[in-house]
Amino acid sequence: MARTRKYRKADNSLGARVRNFFASVSRGTGRFFVRIFKVFDEKLTVMIVPHSQGKVINIQTNVFAMFLGVIVVSGIIGSFIYFNRKNLTAATEISRLREENRETLASLDELRDETNNLLPTARRFQNSLSKSLSMLGISQSSNVPKTTAKNSDLSSLFDTQNITSGSLKETTDIKQLTSYLENAIQPVEQIGKMLENQNSLFADIPNIWPVKNGIGHISMEFGQCIHPITNQWYIHKGLDFSTWRSGDPVVATANGQVVTVGYNDDFGNYVIIKHKHGIYTRYAHFATTRVHKGDTVTQGQVIGTIGSTGVATGPHLHYEVHIGSDVVDPAKYINIK
Repeated sequence: MARTRKYRKADNSLGARVRNFFASVSRGTGRFFVRIFKVFDEKLTVMIVPHSQGKVINIQTNVFAMFLGVIVVSGIIGSFIYFNRKNLTAATEISRLREENRETLASLDELRDETNNLLPTARRFQNSLSKSLSMLGISQSSNVPKTTAKNSDLSSLFDTQNITSGSLKETTDIKQLTSYLENAIQPVEQIGKMLENQNSLFADIPNIWPVKNGIGHISMEFGQCIHPITNQWYIHKGLDFSTWRSGDPVVATANGQVVTVGYNDDFGNYVIIKHKHGIYTRYAHFATTRVHKGDTVTQGQVIGTIGSTGVATGPHLHYEVHIGSDVVDPAKYINIK
């Protein structure tokens, strides 16, 4: 029983202490706010004294109003500074965009100028391509779509009546030109293949200058000539090429196979090459030969050097072209391409 009274007494004491603590905090908080209120409620007098003999102006206020006014003025000044900086940034960005716009307009003018130059070039290209395709027998109608072709030309490309609404004329022209060029790829590729086949054909036909790098000159032509030693008229069966010196390289004028490498009193050191289509070429008066019988040679390959062996008055190359049993003028085949 005594222990119970002891616990009850301790509880009452603890409760009293808690109440006293909260009461003390409440009183302290109240006194704090009272003091703050008194500070803000203190009266202030602002006097404006003019330098002249004018009337002195008295303005009565309190600390709270003054503090609130300072906050409002500071906010206004801060807002002014912030928006002024934003305005400067916006002005700088607008200036930059205007400069970019000027550069874009200049680029657009340049594009228009280039487009104006491009269109006449495209016309010339179309005319040249049409003529080339006609000469080669390549049909154009199947290569140009109906939407961009009329009578197999670029008439729709240059028709300024049909411009898409809302688009630049230059853009429309370039699009149509691109479409035409894409469809011109196939005939151009056909021309390339044809030329490739012709190059293969030309490589099998004697058609290049027989002295390497095209040097020298023709010192005696094919046909009726006066022999330089006997001074008698005779039929010269080839062309004589001279560089005024020995040792210059001689090349095969077409692909073929070496059938003869020999020497006789007339031609001196000579080489005969067999080509396709029943064509033979003879090269004579060599100082040295670089091939052997049975060798396969390609057009432009060095087969010997210019000399003066055999019947010759000086270093030169005697060059003949035979078709079957007939001797023909080599000048008709040189640079036939």
